[in-house]
Amino acid sequence: MKQKIIIISALLLLLALVAFMVKDFFFNKPGDNNPYKFELENIRKGDTSMTAYSETGQIKTSLAEIHGIATDNSGNIYVAGKDGVEVFDASGIAVNKFKIEGIAQSIAVVDNDNLFLGMLDHIEIFDKNGKQISKWNSCGEDAVITSIAVKGNDVFAADAGQKVVYRFDLKGNLINKIGLKDPATGVPGFIIPSPYFDLGIRKDGNLWVVNPGRHSFEKYAFDGTLLTSWTKASMAMEGFCGCCNPSNFAFLNDSLFVTSEKAIERVKVYKTDGSFVCVVATPDQFEEGTKGLDLAVDNQNRILVLDPAKMLVRIFELKKQ
Repeated sequence: MKQKIIIISALLLLLALVAFMVKDFFFNKPGDNNPYKFELENIRKGDTSMTAYSETGQIKTSLAEIHGIATDNSGNIYVAGKDGVEVFDASGIAVNKFKIEGIAQSIAVVDNDNLFLGMLDHIEIFDKNGKQISKWNSCGEDAVITSIAVKGNDVFAADAGQKVVYRFDLKGNLINKIGLKDPATGVPGFIIPSPYFDLGIRKDGNLWVVNPGRHSFEKYAFDGTLLTSWTKASMAMEGFCGCCNPSNFAFLNDSLFVTSEKAIERVKVYKTDGSFVCVVATPDQFEEGTKGLDLAVDNQNRILVLDPAKMLVRIFELKKQ
């Protein structure tokens, strides 16, 4: 009998707790103090006092969809997307355009020469005139190649579908996989809730990969050894929030990260240890709901932001003091 009373008391307590939570989440009236309310509108207004860059130019693209951006050593700008690639000089004048079959989700340019395109489940290589050089095998039916980086004889590809980074040689042979969860070596594993998964290689030769579901950056040796990482999870301007941010990044002066986000559309700069530096663009500068703000930095240290909603390459430069 005593045991039944305890069980009934526990059930009543549980019901009371559930009732409180239901009231708290669903029946608070405007003006009630709701600690769970996400003040998205306030965040979207941004903090202009942190903004150190101004928009100095725009380049209109002509592809049906745009997904990836890259630059070469001469400052040319490459935009990849549905059925094609467009090339612009540093002033924004179109200098080339060629067709491809399908949608390029990502692009990397190697020393003013070959272009590596992430074509959903595989990689294709083109020369600068648009001639296809090779088409690699599929990485699998669930593969989504969202980022590519090339260093010497090594090609790295981020697969958001299968939550792994591949290391290939220049002929497309798989050398090793990076980032698979391994408690023994401290590799946490990538959390990729949506198809935004970026990587890049610094001039010091280290590979950096975004772990968006953890709001973190992870540095790896080419053999897959995790060297270091940093996390910046916060709803404040200095951090990353939502299901999976940052969505994209690029290197600035090889000592800074430029990052972009989705849901709260903003572009920021961090040191490689995770220290916040400044804001490049605030959410109110983009259409609400814009996704896929891919990034590149040209040889003038201008930050190039791909804006798929407005079909533009938007150019940001450091404000003069």
